[in-house]
Amino acid sequence: MSEAVGAPVRPAPQPAVGAWLLVIVALVAIMVLIGGATRLTDSGLSITEWDFIKGVFPPVNAADWAEEFNLYRQTAEYQLQNRGMTLSEFQFIYWWEWGHRFFGKLIGVAFALPLLACLALGKLKGRLIATLGLFALGGVQGFIGWWMVESGLSGRLDVAPYRLATHLGIAFVILAAALALALANFGWGRAAGLGRAGSWRPLALVFPVLLFVQIIAGALVAGTKAGMAFPDWPTVGGHLFPPTYGEIAPFWRNLIENQAAVQFNHRTLGYVVGGLGLAIGFAAIARGSGWAGRLGQWVGALCLFQIILGIVTVVHAAPLALGLMHQATAVALWLVTIAWAKAAWPSPVR
Repeated sequence: MSEAVGAPVRPAPQPAVGAWLLVIVALVAIMVLIGGATRLTDSGLSITEWDFIKGVFPPVNAADWAEEFNLYRQTAEYQLQNRGMTLSEFQFIYWWEWGHRFFGKLIGVAFALPLLACLALGKLKGRLIATLGLFALGGVQGFIGWWMVESGLSGRLDVAPYRLATHLGIAFVILAAALALALANFGWGRAAGLGRAGSWRPLALVFPVLLFVQIIAGALVAGTKAGMAFPDWPTVGGHLFPPTYGEIAPFWRNLIENQAAVQFNHRTLGYVVGGLGLAIGFAAIARGSGWAGRLGQWVGALCLFQIILGIVTVVHAAPLALGLMHQATAVALWLVTIAWAKAAWPSPVR
């Protein structure tokens, strides 16, 4: 097929840049899982200050640990929930939060140094603004992380659920942008499409959006600890529709603070997203071709696995191992979905 007249010219592939960005994708994915473990272990409020030096060099002696522990003892979480905690118990949650923050700094270095090299070598022509924008978004994410933590240091037992959801949402935006940019540097602008399943292409626009909303809904479940509150399925607290769904006024607060409502919304949207994902998978098996066909099958398979894993996680009251596995599968499904969507809708450039 001839190229469209006047179509923009695609920048030349840069496989080395693509490989570097795939490393960033992997690091951010690990960061998301560390963040999930930090949340599930109730470790996020153990460090009460935004201090760059402390974020690089952890406590090294008894005096340093005593200082950090005394700061934590002043929080509502300690006073109302963890009073009597031993120093070793505090150190356990401290290391999770410190590791989360330190790994974020490592990602910044892993992005900044190769970025400078690419700029010096002229490897970002045509994609400079997108790459710089991705780096800037990573910097913004650091501030959002502190904005999230700060909400839990003002008389709350936990961080505000909507701030946790914002923090996780930005992480998934970074994952999507980094992967899409990496694939572009590998020349994915003309990846094979869905073959005879062209009518399914609108799903390549709709499904990622719905999946992202579902991920945000999952973050609200984690933020409100709703996953531990209702260990029954298919009911929520013994009801198909929880009677306490709208008990908080004004009503919109139920969508981000009401455990029953948040859990019900996450499950219900999960059925919709899972059904669409399975439809994509079956369509890819029956009529798919190329990368989009193969990735579409993975979308369906991961959706099925995530549905089963989600149910198992719920009925076991979201223990750490299952909670992390559920989040890891969400990351995998998200990345496969972004790659599938890019393959299903190749860029109209030469």
